[in-house]
Amino acid sequence: MTRTAFKSHIISALLGLLCPIALIAQEHRGHHGKKGQDSAQTANEYMHRSSTGELVTRFDSPERDAYQHPEKVLAWLGDLKGKTIVDIGAGSGYFAFRFAREGARVIAADVDDGFQEVIRKRIEQEGLPNIETRKVPYDDPGLASGEADKVVLVNVYHHIENREAYFAKVLKGTKPGGELVIIDFFKVPVPVGPPVDHKIAMDQVIAELKEAGYRSFSIDVNLLPYQYLIRAR
Repeated sequence: MTRTAFKSHIISALLGLLCPIALIAQEHRGHHGKKGQDSAQTANEYMHRSSTGELVTRFDSPERDAYQHPEKVLAWLGDLKGKTIVDIGAGSGYFAFRFAREGARVIAADVDDGFQEVIRKRIEQEGLPNIETRKVPYDDPGLASGEADKVVLVNVYHHIENREAYFAKVLKGTKPGGELVIIDFFKVPVPVGPPVDHKIAMDQVIAELKEAGYRSFSIDVNLLPYQYLIRAR
């Protein structure tokens, strides 16, 4: 995929944000509830064609480092020291442990027992007291009211069921002045990530988060080669 193709996609997606939210919401009210659930199930079934061990190897690979640019993401997130960061869909702990090393209190949340066990073993090996695991269901982030300074989802948004209701709960679980961070793949063919039909375009993410109660958005489409970054408050 050329940079020109990416820019064309980005421009198209950003133009979509200018459409009246009522028009977007009307489409999603008619179809989103079932479609959101079906796509989440399909994405999860697709991912778990691979074993937990295979997924951990893939998630923590040098190939991922090459496109994920974790140090750039950490710099973009800003100072994390002393903040409570909830990493939803933490998987192998790729970002959770990086957040912890930056001095954050980290809750590594996931639906999968296998991933949770991987993280617990890594916590013991690395001796990090500021990271904990939390098993959560597909339909609830498992947050207490005002618990998190930041809630972060990396390559996870398309796995969430009933997203508008789910992220309304995330919003309630975020402190005043806190934020939700979504990092996910452009909805175009790229060498990494899930199939295109599993991906969620930026304009759809924004529309769904507005329905969930978010009002302020900041978008970066230049930091990473294959992914957009969204801050929502």
